[in-house]
Amino acid sequence: MKLFAGLRKIREYQRGRLPFVRSLVEFDIVIEIGYAEECGEPITLKQLELLRICSRTTLRRKLAQLIEQHVVQRRKNSDDRRAQMLGVSPASLRLLTRYGRMLTTIARDHFTHDSRNPMA
Repeated sequence: MKLFAGLRKIREYQRGRLPFVRSLVEFDIVIEIGYAEECGEPITLKQLELLRICSRTTLRRKLAQLIEQHVVQRRKNSDDRRAQMLGVSPASLRLLTRYGRMLTTIARDHFTHDSRNPMA
């Protein structure tokens, strides 16, 4: 197992190819929005606030930045015109899909252990 070599590769990838991931807060926001979409239940700002990822003020500021960077999109809610649904933009979804594939490769190469040596 080459733990820190794998972690280093992950971080280098994030810095180079996921410019919107400046902190874990931005990453958590995007993950929660994407997860809700993936489950077929897009999330509203209010629902995102209830997850308590960070303070309300920080969440709103970070979300505004992610929207400005075209990472997250707002959509009208057909059921409630007051609420807007949040979603990950198609371009960001493609980047995150490649990121997921890269994580799978690094996990296989760096984080799997030798079954003959459980301490490895």
